[in-house]
This record gives sequence, C-alpha cells and structure tokens, in this order.
Amino acid sequence: MAVYKIGILKGDDIGLEVVPAAVKVLDAAVARYSGVVLEWSDLPVGYPSYEERGETLPESTLQALYDLDGWILGPIGHMAYPKDDPRAINPHPILRRNFDLASNIRPSKSHPSLPCLHQDVDIVIIRENNEGFQPDRNMYKGMGECMPTPDMALSLRVITKRNSSMVARTAFELARQRNGKKKVTAIHKNTVFKLGCGLFIDTCREISKEYPDVEFDTAVVDTFAMHLVIRPQKYDVVVTTNMFGDILSDEAAGLVGGLGMAPGLCVGPRYAMAQATHGSAPDIAGKNIANPYAMIISAQMLLSWLGNSKGDNEAVQAAKDIEFAVAGVLSEKKCVTPDLGGTAGTDAMGDAVCEALGRL
Repeated sequence: MAVYKIGILKGDDIGLEVVPAAVKVLDAAVARYSGVVLEWSDLPVGYPSYEERGETLPESTLQALYDLDGWILGPIGHMAYPKDDPRAINPHPILRRNFDLASNIRPSKSHPSLPCLHQDVDIVIIRENNEGFQPDRNMYKGMGECMPTPDMALSLRVITKRNSSMVARTAFELARQRNGKKKVTAIHKNTVFKLGCGLFIDTCREISKEYPDVEFDTAVVDTFAMHLVIRPQKYDVVVTTNMFGDILSDEAAGLVGGLGMAPGLCVGPRYAMAQATHGSAPDIAGKNIANPYAMIISAQMLLSWLGNSKGDNEAVQAAKDIEFAVAGVLSEKKCVTPDLGGTAGTDAMGDAVCEALGRL
C-alpha cells in the first residue's frame, strides 16, 4: 500500500474555496483504489494565518512540510499584506527555494465544449523556477536588482547548469509520460544573451542525448511566441528560463480560455507543490463562483507526479481518472462555473467531478 502525505495550504481569498474542492476530488479519485492512501495535513499560511498567528508563513508550517511528500498551495494575495511588517511575507519564493522546486510545470489544454482561440491544443510549458531575472529568488542573500543612481536600474539574471539540467530532465521525462508527440522544444534568445541563454540551451541539448526516443528542437523566444499564437498544435513539451516561461505560459493559457484554465505544479528532486497559475481574486472571494478547474488539475498533476515517482500504477491511474472526469463535466456544461458558461458554484462543480469519478 502506498501512503502519500500531502499538505493543505488554502492560501487567501478564493483559495479557501478552490483548494477544498481539489482535496475532495483527490479523495474521491483514490477511494476507488485500495492500494493508495492520502494522509492530509491542514497547515496555516497566508493572511488567515497572519490574522490568527501574526505571520503569513509560520515556522511550524515550514517545518511540517519537510515531513510531507507534497502539498497543495492555494493562491496567495501577498500584494494586500501589510508592507511594514516583516512577518507578512510572500510565501512563494521561500517555498520554492527551501524545497528546491526548480521546475514549474504549466499545461495548457483546449476543451471542445469551451470557447478557445485554438482547438486541439495540448502543450506543457516548463519554466525554471528559482533563478532568472526574478530578484526575489535568484540570490542566496541580497537582491538581483539595484539602483546605483536615481536614474539607473540594474537587473541581474542568473542561469546555472544545475537548474537548467533539472528543468530539462523534467521536460524529457514528462514527454515520455505523455500521450503526445514525445517532443521537447527548448526556448532561448542566444542570439542576444550569448552566455546566459547559451548555457541554458547547451545544457538542454546535452540532456537530450540521454533521451534518444524523444525528439528535441529549439526556438528563439520571439519566433516561438508568434508560432504559439498561429500554430500551437505543433508543440508538445516546452522548456525555458524563468521569465520567458512566465510570459509564454500566460500566453498559452490565453489560447485555451484564460488563467482559470491554467493549472501548475512545482517540482524538485524530493518535493512537489500543486499551485494554480491564477491569483487570489479577492473581488469574487466568498461568492462561491470561482472556477476550481485550475486547482483541481494542479492537484491531479501532484498525484500523477507522486505516483510516477514511486512507480505506483494505481496512483497514476487515479490521476488519469480525474482528468477524464473533469473533461466529462466540462463537456456536459451542466455543472460549471459562470466563467465557463454555466451557473454552478465552486463547490457544485467540485461535487460534479466527484460524481463523475464515482461513475467510472
């Protein structure tokens, strides 16, 4: 019997609604398999934690995560946190760095029943998560930005062979697992960033030799951005650096319905964190209308990653069942949220997915 220890970190605003829906779906999925057990740990994080404990990421939460296999993190509304209190911190960069979550996996998939700019889209963009230009995560100490004078700002980009290798391997392993084209495309701009992008693309090319069964090609980022809009169907798994991936994954989400349809999973050598791409949406929080799709599929990706990591066929199949059940609910459109053209609430859509699982 495989036991998976998973944390529940609801986050802020609509996280309090979409995360419980995702947890409920995972429970319904594994209930059909006697060899899979999920052990949940509900841990405080975000503004609710700040109100109750005076800090947005308690040390007790951070330490508890080390004993888990992975966790579900709801959206964090850190822009609304008090700016003058050092205990009101954004948990994202700390979680990513502390647990070496170097690979951010962001799929974009079209559904025939939903309005999309393109149909037959099934792309996964993997961005490096802990380096790049982002100054909140590319330094051990200090920040990767400075202003020597009031009229000059400098931003430093960090690219390492280690993290480039990690995201490349994640891409190739995922290409092997998917039913797609078994193809990896590495995105760069080495025509300009000859050293930074050069190191990244050379590392990807080196890793590709370990996967002769997976096709490998490269593309310059601006050219790829154009082709992504025109012919997204030609791509399978895409791997790139942090900022390029952040931008391109939002573009890909726009092709299939927006950020409500944009799940995500952050993975490293030991841990994984399910984290949807969208924000905390305080304007609709508490109204029971938030679309839980991205959070449910993020949790589904977590279960799949854990199952594949342990060679657990039942957990992998349970994850596939979730994907199938969600697609069925979307195709019927009877129990989907208003942004998807329905009238159902967040909890009702989650219940519909659970009911669809029960019918498998």
